[in-house]
Amino acid sequence: MKFKIDENLPDECAELLRTAGFETHTIEDEKLSGVDDSTVAECCRLEQRVFVTLDLDFANVMTYPPSSQPGIIVLRTKLQDKATIVALLNRVIRVLPIRDPSGELWIVEQDRIRFRQDH
Repeated sequence: MKFKIDENLPDECAELLRTAGFETHTIEDEKLSGVDDSTVAECCRLEQRVFVTLDLDFANVMTYPPSSQPGIIVLRTKLQDKATIVALLNRVIRVLPIRDPSGELWIVEQDRIRFRQDH
């Protein structure tokens, strides 16, 4: 499974996924900082990478239908400090062996993960 980490997430997120054995690129690695969301989504589609972000725009299933994406994971939290974000991503990593995010939108909150599909 391959991932792309948004620029709004700390560098530790990419390292966490790499340590867990996943091929992971960041928006900054690919010189995509500041590009519009649709360009990021298209890059993820072309590279077949699950996108991990704090950007709630990616939770809009009308704009980004889950079935048209290799997977979108939106970390949703009031506190956006590094420790909170890393804790949410650790929750995701624990779920990955039993559920594939391909074609799904995952909304990851402190107490739950919501899974959305459009098919």
